[in-house]
Amino acid sequence: MGANRTAAFMPYVRLTLLAAILLVLTGGLHSSVAVAGNYEGVASCAGSTCHGRNEGDGKVVRQDELRIWQDRSSQTGAHSRAYAVLTSPRGERIAASLGLGRAESAPACLGCHSTNAPGDSRGGRWLASDGVGCESCHGAASGWISSHYAVPASHASNVAAGLIPLEKPQVRAGVCLDCHFGSDKPGQFVTHSMMAAGHPRVSFELDLFSAMQAHYNLDADYVRRKGRLDSVQLWAVGQAEAIRRSTRLFANPAFGNEGVFPQFYFYDCQSCHRRITDNPNAVRTFETNPGRPIPFGNPPYNDENMIMLSAVASVLAPEQAGRFDAAARNFHAAMGQGRSQSAAAAQTLGAAAAGLSDAIAARNYDGGTAFRVISAIAGKAITPRFTDYTGSAQAVMAIDTLLNAMVRDGRVTVGAAAGIRVQINKAYAAVSAPETYNPKAFRAALANAAGAIEALR
Repeated sequence: MGANRTAAFMPYVRLTLLAAILLVLTGGLHSSVAVAGNYEGVASCAGSTCHGRNEGDGKVVRQDELRIWQDRSSQTGAHSRAYAVLTSPRGERIAASLGLGRAESAPACLGCHSTNAPGDSRGGRWLASDGVGCESCHGAASGWISSHYAVPASHASNVAAGLIPLEKPQVRAGVCLDCHFGSDKPGQFVTHSMMAAGHPRVSFELDLFSAMQAHYNLDADYVRRKGRLDSVQLWAVGQAEAIRRSTRLFANPAFGNEGVFPQFYFYDCQSCHRRITDNPNAVRTFETNPGRPIPFGNPPYNDENMIMLSAVASVLAPEQAGRFDAAARNFHAAMGQGRSQSAAAAQTLGAAAAGLSDAIAARNYDGGTAFRVISAIAGKAITPRFTDYTGSAQAVMAIDTLLNAMVRDGRVTVGAAAGIRVQINKAYAAVSAPETYNPKAFRAALANAAGAIEALR
């Protein structure tokens, strides 16, 4: 496997300002995966005959994966910086506000800011200060580290020994969502209290973040060993699995409630965090959303992933799209009825999202799929739902990552993509900050970007 993929891919991968900000503030979090075995530590992977070379010139894998992971000048190094975030002024301030003591030793923080292996499974070279290391994503290595590179080992035999098969979209989404959304494992849930103390809002898009953190080449050898990765599939499954995770946690009273209040982590931040005035002539700063039949004045559930999945379902799984849309509307409506009704509706919505995830993960897609999905995102059925910052941010990230996929697959030239990015940049500008978000300006910019892409079809 050669080292050309990064050099070839980077000219048209736009490491977007929005996604870059999210990764910097969260420290590029991934999860600690509960897999049997011992965690051997980053140093166990760092030999020059393993993954510690300075140049990606390995015959099978790049072998400079540690260099990429540690890159201080790039978002590809965000995972290695995750622990250091805890000792920053911001990290210390958050921990002090919450009474956690030192952030770098607080269980509520270490679940995502380090490979937080249980004490009895830490190998001799494991270090919390390594941050989010190899085994956070690839799994505890004791069962496969000594044999995964040797003949006759195969990817299948490595997986059987405990290696996590991240090439499978649903598996990868589950690993990433543990921290990029939250889980019920210790130290892997960002509460509203944490955000009130200064923790950034958590947001995630699987394909874009995968591209930003990639340390592998998608060449013929990768395809032979693990199969072909499809960006549309990866993106769509990520949206479905985010809803599945969100609704499962919300339906659990240990996470869905905080005292007498609902856990506001699940809700749209900007619906409450707006300018308050007693001026009787004040102009409303929100728009009614046709996809959310909730009582006037109620805070809406954050539906950024629901909007995206509704669009993609109409293209990739139309036979299930109606069921999902109905479940989403019923879930929003249940918010005005009570906790028990909304929890039940959450479970129904989660099941519908799971069905879509399974259907999307099981199918192959042709080269025109990305065009059709982009058209659906910017189509008449979906764009009226872009009334809020979070959903709009997901939409422009989707257009961005799907355009990258079309360039990589040879459907769009690098030059044509550069021209389209003028319009995409305008859409990013419209969501550059929550306090300046303008729904009408965003919808216009998104329509222009989608139209420019459609013209190339």
